[in-house]
Amino acid sequence: MLELLSKLFGGADEAVTPEVLAEGTIVDVRTPAEFQQGHLEGSLNIPLQELDRSMLKFRQLKQPIITCCRSGNRSGMAARQLNAKGIEAINGGRWNELKPQ
Repeated sequence: MLELLSKLFGGADEAVTPEVLAEGTIVDVRTPAEFQQGHLEGSLNIPLQELDRSMLKFRQLKQPIITCCRSGNRSGMAARQLNAKGIEAINGGRWNELKPQ
């Protein structure tokens, strides 16, 4: 079921290449509890609910921002919100499918 929902509502942007992952900052937008259960080494945890309060922090991070979450849905919402604020962001989709080099 999660797989189907991810295909319908989430999923990584095609622009997420190993080069982009190496150049940008990976931001996991899951809750702190989800993040503690497993995350990519070096990724930052900024939950989707805190996105608006964290805009200054996002502007200071190395761009592009590659957002990720459990299914790709929240990370897609986060990438769209960041792009709307003038911050270069890409939806990385599922955190456990991103492969940083």
